[in-house]
Amino acid sequence: MLNIVDRTGSGFLPHDPAVRGYHAVYRPDPINHCPGCGRSHWVVGRMLAECGFCATALPLVDGGMSGTGLFRRNLRAREDEAPLAA
Repeated sequence: MLNIVDRTGSGFLPHDPAVRGYHAVYRPDPINHCPGCGRSHWVVGRMLAECGFCATALPLVDGGMSGTGLFRRNLRAREDEAPLAA
């Protein structure tokens, strides 16, 4: 069985973000320079941003969890719906 937790007592876990190192992501607010070519022209999609010159793809920092494709239903009952039973 695969055991991913370090039980040696060293306190180091392999998934610890502090020791993971540099993680390149696309951030929507600042100017993003491509790690491949250094330019700053991006084609932004739902989950990735792709450099317009060298096609290096970076994940979005928010994971693509915003936009018009996401809908949330209001939990309040409308006039044409029956109210929720208590």
